[in-house]
Amino acid sequence: MTLSWPNHLLTLEEWEALPESEGVRLELAEGLVVMSPKPLFFHQRAAMRLGYRLDEQLPQELTALTEVEVVVSVRPATVRVPDIIVTRSQVVERNPPRLSADDLLLAVEVLSDGTRRVDRVLKFSEYAEARIPQYWIIDLGQPHSLTAYVLVDGDYELSGEHTGIADLDVSGHCVTVDLAALTQR
Repeated sequence: MTLSWPNHLLTLEEWEALPESEGVRLELAEGLVVMSPKPLFFHQRAAMRLGYRLDEQLPQELTALTEVEVVVSVRPATVRVPDIIVTRSQVVERNPPRLSADDLLLAVEVLSDGTRRVDRVLKFSEYAEARIPQYWIIDLGQPHSLTAYVLVDGDYELSGEHTGIADLDVSGHCVTVDLAALTQR
């Protein structure tokens, strides 16, 4: 089998030129393409519902979105796709192809088989270095849980561990999340 693939670390321009992928999720980590399978149904349902519920509760000047490409670093080129993000609505109104980490107020990852370590360790440090103010990690194990972090002096500090119904702060605005309801029909 012969693959037609660059033999060097990709730039953002080369990343943008890649064709769309079906059935897999692609991210760029320090110039290397990282592939993972598309999330399973509970993961997709939880991300969709949380994104909707956050967006519904946030003030008009903030917007929650799912599966947005975020440029975490230009050199080396790193593009991540958090499950949910919160940004300012004026940023969304420009309809950009991807966001800069500077645009994010919150990044949320829902743990999946194959991404647990990446979400808890690698993305944890990348998002902190990119100065994303808040980071949440959701575990769909029983009971569903949410671990919230806030950026303090360049490092994430634990701001809460939640199960059941959680009242959380998103950029100074209170939102309520029913974690058990994220996957229930």
